[in-house]
Amino acid sequence: MNIVLVTEEEVRDGRVTLTDHRAAHIRKVLRASLGDRVRLGIINGRRGSGIITAIGKGASSPVCLLVDLGEEPGPPPEIDIILALPRPIMLRRILTQVAAMGIGTLFIIHANRVEKSFWDSGLFDDHGYLEFLRQGLEQAVDTRMPEVRIFRRFRPFAEDYLPQITASYQNRITAHPYGDARLVDCLLPGPGRVLLAVGPEGGWVDFEVGKFASLGFSTCTLGKRILKVDTAVVALHAGISAIREMQGRKR
Repeated sequence: MNIVLVTEEEVRDGRVTLTDHRAAHIRKVLRASLGDRVRLGIINGRRGSGIITAIGKGASSPVCLLVDLGEEPGPPPEIDIILALPRPIMLRRILTQVAAMGIGTLFIIHANRVEKSFWDSGLFDDHGYLEFLRQGLEQAVDTRMPEVRIFRRFRPFAEDYLPQITASYQNRITAHPYGDARLVDCLLPGPGRVLLAVGPEGGWVDFEVGKFASLGFSTCTLGKRILKVDTAVVALHAGISAIREMQGRKR
């Protein structure tokens, strides 16, 4: 945890009192004491620090902080991801990773090779997935929480919802082991939003690739090696970010 995140509701009169794992982290990991500053931010809000005004030694003792936030959150990330629902243990890793790397919206969808039982994991009950996104933000010292949108059927997503949003993306890319282009060839030069579609363990089926292609998605491959979904997400995000940086230098 590289930043302590709180909600707006937790801040009262410029102060916040913590009694959960965040308080334990401040005591045990940061080994902070009265008067120390710790990195602190409001989810989807400003960042800065919290000045410790009271701290107990007991395991359940509260930690009180005076909130001092002067830094605005960074600009919204340009990358959004369509993710075919992976197995729950992998989804937890991906949620943390994409929040740490920075994305705007994560569209979690069904696909032909997604097992229906994956939807019963409990991660979507009471927004249970938010805890894993939060862990990613705490790692990256960020406050901007990715938005998550869930679609349990492929056709309504691809045929009804997706056509409404594609025009807002300069680059639309389907990652597929048997794609016909390299990632660098799919990214147009210049700034603009990127919508990346990453399939399940077995990959997209031809029908799904065709649906994306009909909406202007290029189909790219990362090479001959077929990667696990969580590895592919990180590799693709890193690749897009690196290519964008090189394109910016050339301009």
